[in-house]
Amino acid sequence: MATNLSFLNATGILLQSSGQIRRRSHTVSRKDLPALSAKAVSSQRLSLSPTSSLWPSRNDGCDDRFLSPPDVSSPMRSVTVRSQFSTPLIASNDEWGTWTALFATGAFGIWSEKTTVGRAVSGALVSTLIGLAASNLGIISSDSPAFAIVLNFLLPLAVPLLLFRADLRRVVKSTGKLLLAFLIGSVATTVGTVLAYYLVPMKALGPDSWKIAAALMGRHIGGAVNYVAISNALGVSPSVLAAGLAADNVITAVYFTSLFAIGSKIPAEVLPPPTSEEAEARKDSETKNKIPVLLIAIGIAVSLAICKAGALITKYLGISGGSLPAITAVVVVLATIFPSQFAHLAPSGEAMALILMQVFFTVIGASGNIWSVVNTAPSIFLFALVQIGTHLAIILSVGKLLNIELRLLLLASNANVGGPTTAAGMATAKGWNSLIVPGILAGIFGIAIATFIGIAFGAKVLKFM
Repeated sequence: MATNLSFLNATGILLQSSGQIRRRSHTVSRKDLPALSAKAVSSQRLSLSPTSSLWPSRNDGCDDRFLSPPDVSSPMRSVTVRSQFSTPLIASNDEWGTWTALFATGAFGIWSEKTTVGRAVSGALVSTLIGLAASNLGIISSDSPAFAIVLNFLLPLAVPLLLFRADLRRVVKSTGKLLLAFLIGSVATTVGTVLAYYLVPMKALGPDSWKIAAALMGRHIGGAVNYVAISNALGVSPSVLAAGLAADNVITAVYFTSLFAIGSKIPAEVLPPPTSEEAEARKDSETKNKIPVLLIAIGIAVSLAICKAGALITKYLGISGGSLPAITAVVVVLATIFPSQFAHLAPSGEAMALILMQVFFTVIGASGNIWSVVNTAPSIFLFALVQIGTHLAIILSVGKLLNIELRLLLLASNANVGGPTTAAGMATAKGWNSLIVPGILAGIFGIAIATFIGIAFGAKVLKFM
């Protein structure tokens, strides 16, 4: 029987009986090949006809695989070898190359928000998609050891840096009716999650379905960091996590456009003399581009200490699912007890957290499989659409019954779905200057509570639906 090997002009065939290498152009007679072996390497994929068999690897430590054809009546059969770039350009053990790619992509994500497209889809989505494309096109490895460092150390480090302003007493005192609107929005998100999971159960995700629903619930009460914390705590797979981020960022981009459209007829405020809080916020904004090195160093040191405390609490209490919830609780308590000291560190902390979160989004994308994302994203997209649509309908309806101003409802909804940054951006763009600081505080309050709500609701309710 003859075996057609079209690639023999470039591939050596090992004759085990003689130990020699022969090269032929077209056809190899089975008489000359008592045992045909093909070296199984990562850059080749063996595609066999239905009558062939592929035996497991030998036990002698080699990766050789044997193609041992059974006795069949057909005199001819073919073996096709298809080459592909499965070895990444930046290998998994290339630490400097990997870190360069991660931080360069994160920097590009931050820069993209200065463009029209970047502002529309968010820098987080840009970094996630570039990471996803880079790993699936063979530019970087999808399982580099650097990814574990980002997930286990840099991400927890970013959480306290984001929450240095989480003084709950100031939130309650300064937000007024906006906090009530925000709480209504949080309940609306919860109701929307239940309805969306009932209508769009995302069965294609298997055991990850209720977990991603809980993560998106936390995302639309707090922010992206809550989505990540809940996903890690519940064990969401990397591809599903990346698909959820991609689908949700598209939905939120459309949603923010809708909020601006609904509030298009609400006039800007007549500028009064700035209050002390507004002057402080403006001063913080101005100092973000000239943050003292000492504050950066102190902020990082404090954040590391908080991470250590959170890890000890997690270990002592035997809490499963990682230390992010405990870290969040510690920083919120400390920021409430020592508000002035932590507020002084907030500008440096937020700047560092922005960089670390962009690197994290790049890792999430690079860890995902593009085909898995394509297959799972549509169901997540529909889920998020129903969830946020229900949220908007409830917050506007209940708010109207309680005679809450429309602008407060819209800003609270923005803080729910997008977090403090997008809320402050909307208040600034619309000229609602008195709501800039309350919008930021409401968003920070959401980040402080969303992780606990999402994990508890997912484990106690969504898991059993």
